[in-house]
Formats: sequence, structure tokens, C-alpha cells
Amino acid sequence: MVIFCVFSLLGTAARFLLVALEFDMLGSGSSGNCGLIKTKDAVFLIDAGFSCKRIANMLAERNTSLDQIDAVFITHEHTDHIQGLRGLRKYENIKFFANRDTAEVIEKKFNFCIPWQIFTTGERFSLGDLRVDSFSVPHDAADPIGYVFSFAGRGGGYIKSIAWMTDLGYIPSHVSRDVAGVDLLIIESNYDNDLLTLDTKRPPYIKARIRSRYGHLSNEAAINFIKNSSGNQWKKIVFAHVSADCNSESSIKKLLGESGMFKFEVDIARP
Repeated sequence: MVIFCVFSLLGTAARFLLVALEFDMLGSGSSGNCGLIKTKDAVFLIDAGFSCKRIANMLAERNTSLDQIDAVFITHEHTDHIQGLRGLRKYENIKFFANRDTAEVIEKKFNFCIPWQIFTTGERFSLGDLRVDSFSVPHDAADPIGYVFSFAGRGGGYIKSIAWMTDLGYIPSHVSRDVAGVDLLIIESNYDNDLLTLDTKRPPYIKARIRSRYGHLSNEAAINFIKNSSGNQWKKIVFAHVSADCNSESSIKKLLGESGMFKFEVDIARP
């Protein structure tokens, strides 16, 4: 028997509770990305895009410390996903997971060693009571990936899962397939097309890179994917990696209303 549960939104931050699985978005945007997952057996971060000090402060606000973190899972080597590694690498209790290409690029960028737990993209492995799956995504990085984290309940009676898919220029069929069965979908909704066109901070080549198939998802692309997906099991959707300059909550909400997407609980992650 499959047991489903109700998601509870706590406060204004993107924080959700599932059966024995808690997710908290510490921050998501161009200035930094980091998520927190807690289960009975493990506490870990997805990306570490803020300074170690800031991550520690955000964790303290949630009654958690860096000494409790078991692992950090890295998606790719861009600064807004890894800058906290400088300080986090000094904590012996933390394991650092990445695929080989990503790990090598990060060490060259920082010029220091990290005690990596290397896995192959697409490989399945476990951490405590979690099952971890990764999948490749199209982005301008060495070997960028997304994750599906699944919690198997006592006796295998139920599974609760989270998909993290940000920093991708489009959604290939294998990604659509891999995230269809999760309960909580975290999906990039980086920019509004009109706001990106009008933006004066970014030169044309940067705008072209953002819009490319190895750049970022627009609001339209993310919402059309959700609207046109079939056979999914999503209960909650979080729009993440929202640009502070080239996007807005009102833009996303307008498209959501036009799409008639009211079958899902939706939240927008703040930077």
C-alpha cells in the first residue's frame, strides 16, 4: 500500500514536511543555492552556494548546526552552487558527493583538495535511510546533474521523494521520466522573457547564453513542462533559481493563473 501525506508550508520560506522527510530551501537564486534535507538517519545539503558562515547562520535559524551535516551533494561547479565548500571542507563529519568531472573542475578552481565521494552520473547509492539517484542535465558545466532523493519507510511500505532540477536549458525526455514519480518537484524558473530582454545589466552574449539550450529555464518553459506532463505523482512544486533582476513572483503567478495550474500546491523559492 502506498501512503501519501499532506505537505505543510511553514512560514514564508520554502519548507515542507513529508513523512519522516523534511526539506528546507535555505536560498535559491543567482547569488547562491542551497537546500537542506533531514530524515531520521541523515542531514544533508544540496549544493553550497553561500559562504560557510552564512550557511551556518541559516542552519542555526533552523536549530541545526554544521556539526550535524552528514553530506553535501553538488550539482555542478558554478560559484553560486559551491562557494561554501571553502569552509565546509574543514568539517570532518561532512562527506562531499559529486561526479568526477565536477570534482576535478572544483579542485582546479579552488586549488585545494576535498575528500570527495565520487559517483558516476546515473548511479544509484544510499546514505542512511535515503536512496540517491542522479541524472544529467543540459547546462554549460563539466557534467551538470540533478538529483532524486527518496526515503524508504519502515518495511518499505512507502517512499517519499524529492527531485532537484535547476540549471538546465531545456528538459530532455530522460529528466521528465526521472522526476515523474516524486512527491516534491523543485524546478528552475529562472527568468521572464520580457524582463530579460529589457535588462540593462547583462550584455547580449550573456542573455543569449541564458536563453540557450545549455543555459536556464524560463518561466514559460518550466510551467509548460508541468502543464503538459502526464503520469506524474507530484504533490508540491517549488519554482527555484529565480533571477532577482529578470524575474518576479508576479510574472510566475500570472503564468500559473493563465495555465490554470491549480491541481498542485506551489511555492516560489526566495534568494
